[in-house]
Amino acid sequence: MGRKSPGPVEISQTPKYHNTKVSVDGIKFDSIKEADRFRELALLERAGEIFNLHLQEEIMIQGAFTKPSGERVKSIKYLADFVYNDQDGIRVVEDVKGVKTTVYALKKRLLSYEGTQVVEI
Repeated sequence: MGRKSPGPVEISQTPKYHNTKVSVDGIKFDSIKEADRFRELALLERAGEIFNLHLQEEIMIQGAFTKPSGERVKSIKYLADFVYNDQDGIRVVEDVKGVKTTVYALKKRLLSYEGTQVVEI
């Protein structure tokens, strides 16, 4: 006797971390909190308090390489929510956090070792 086939698969539209994706000025953000922080930073940049604001900047942690066996190993990158320079010209890397995953914690630690401090908002 054959098995009855399952009903239609329903895909949940709820994001993994229960965040609400939003768009501000045509820019898509993963959360309301991240969009709010963008608005704050945009105001600070217009006021001349910060400079060179970048969104979703990719920071290399370790480049790709090939093992002696010939196996190719992918690079490890960190995608920062915001990167900018403060009034003293110091580079600031910000991450708007809702959930701190173990992968995030490891990447933050590796960046810290390299001299890049990640500011959590």
